[in-house]
Amino acid sequence: MNLFQTSLILAFAFLAVFAQAALDAPRHLLGAQIDLLPGLMIFTALNAGLPAIALLAVFGGLWLDSLSANPLGISILPLLAIGWPIYLRRELILRDLPFAQFVLGAGASAAMPLLTVLMLLSGSQEPLLGWGSLWQLVVMTLGGAVATPLVFALMNWFNHALGYQVRTESSFRLDREIKRTRR
Repeated sequence: MNLFQTSLILAFAFLAVFAQAALDAPRHLLGAQIDLLPGLMIFTALNAGLPAIALLAVFGGLWLDSLSANPLGISILPLLAIGWPIYLRRELILRDLPFAQFVLGAGASAAMPLLTVLMLLSGSQEPLLGWGSLWQLVVMTLGGAVATPLVFALMNWFNHALGYQVRTESSFRLDREIKRTRR
């Protein structure tokens, strides 16, 4: 586990949740809140280890729930349910293609509110559901799908700019010539 990358992911999650709560313009313009945590969970599942996924699910879920109307801790399990299957199959996913990032972001951004509503309905909560909820789901899905490649680009840029890059140099040079003579 790369401690720097995990710290960067958690810092980005904190800032993303804060920006979602502080910026009202997208919510008033679109009628729904665009969630950046599913896209960040996709990045974490494809590029970091299992401890980073668990830390993002716990801390990101708690931060999101503390600044929203959700009961505290309800977003942890949906975030973990998004990251775990992608982590298990990350060797098969084309993580560098923006189209794959878009599709994964759309799936994760649709799954997050659906799983949260399912957990609320299975508990004692009664969320307000109606035709407006369908519009909010569409906006959240498309907004998260568009935001996921941007999250990938931003996180890769920060990791490259601030992180330690391992150099893979060999002591063998290809332009070196070895002369062998018989004695």
